[in-house]
Amino acid sequence: MLSRALPRRPEARRILVGTLLSAVGRGLTLPFLFIYLTDVRGLTDARAGLVIGWYGAVTLALSPIGGTLIDRFGARRIVVPCLLIEAAGTGSLALVDSTASAFGVMTLVAIGSSAIWSGQNTILASLTDDDERQRVFGLNFALLNLGIGIGGLTSGAIVDTARPGTFQAIYVLDAISYLMPALILLSLPRVGRRLTAGPTGGRTSTGGYLTVLKDRPFRRLVIFGLILTTCGYAQIEVGFAAYSVRVVEVSPRIVAWALAGNTVMIVLAQLLVIRRMEGRSRTGALAVVGAVFATAWLVLGAAGVIGAESALLAALGVVACSAIFGFGETLLSPVMPALTNALATDELRGRYNAMSSMIFGISGVIGPVTAGPLIGAADGRIWVATVVGGCLVASLVALSLRPLLTAVQDGRVPATPPAAPPAAEPVSAPA
Repeated sequence: MLSRALPRRPEARRILVGTLLSAVGRGLTLPFLFIYLTDVRGLTDARAGLVIGWYGAVTLALSPIGGTLIDRFGARRIVVPCLLIEAAGTGSLALVDSTASAFGVMTLVAIGSSAIWSGQNTILASLTDDDERQRVFGLNFALLNLGIGIGGLTSGAIVDTARPGTFQAIYVLDAISYLMPALILLSLPRVGRRLTAGPTGGRTSTGGYLTVLKDRPFRRLVIFGLILTTCGYAQIEVGFAAYSVRVVEVSPRIVAWALAGNTVMIVLAQLLVIRRMEGRSRTGALAVVGAVFATAWLVLGAAGVIGAESALLAALGVVACSAIFGFGETLLSPVMPALTNALATDELRGRYNAMSSMIFGISGVIGPVTAGPLIGAADGRIWVATVVGGCLVASLVALSLRPLLTAVQDGRVPATPPAAPPAAEPVSAPA
């Protein structure tokens, strides 16, 4: 299964190595930003939520510009500087000592991250063919989470809220990890250049974001993504961590182990899920993702109810929530970028991927700002009800997308693999 999931081109394989290396650093810090800002640096819950929400707002504002620059100048010219800026910003988090400095540093991090996701997806899409793209995006996500899991296990054994230096160390290491994909991309001078303009599937692509927004199926996909990420991914750093520590009353180390369980699920299940999804409806898979995410949050809510009676069961509930969530991610990770790039044209591929990444920017604003107050109300029950309901609504939106797609776009009919180049005919020597 691993051999089948690997991309054909060696350049794409090296890009995947960069994903793995940078993800290790990301895993060191992923679950701890809210705890770091509040329990270590002394910010209030509301201010910490605003700082994280500000990051999402800046990323959201800059993402459209990043997509335009990618289409105009090529992804490599945008992604490499952004990786360097991201490294500088992430390392600077170790020096945060006030609300003002936290806002300043998170602004720098947001500038760097605004075009990385869309740029890397554009590069990976340009190095893969339609028939392999879904598998490669799934493998990319598995490697991403493998790295995050390794980093999470490492930081879980290191961090201690009573020792601020442990948090400073992981942010410096995270900064170093962002240099790895930059170096790999610099070693591939022909990768990430501006894509050749031309019609795709008989369609012409002129204009900018207005053309993208006129794409009705893509608009519906964006609506689905906004609902799902606001009630799913955007809750991991704030909602999940805060609910686990404050309501379920587990330690930050349990949160780290829960994210490790998430990674184990993804690494073990991703390749199998990719194989089983071939020839199946992508919109059906997206609908299942919403139901799986809702189940995960219900399990976490149950852990909060039984937390006072059994600390062990409560901890197991937190870990189980993260693992179930991970299974949903194995369904989402191959489908969302593959469907985005199936709808995109080469001329506007950067903008399509930028708008897809903007989904996370918008949810990154809404999720952190609302999670704190919702968790503080009625012992977190309102928060649980909100995220569960939102995930189920996302499932309904996914099902409404199917009539807007062709069978090939929906994955029910496989894309035709590229034809092999004809063999050269032997040239006869003159008599």
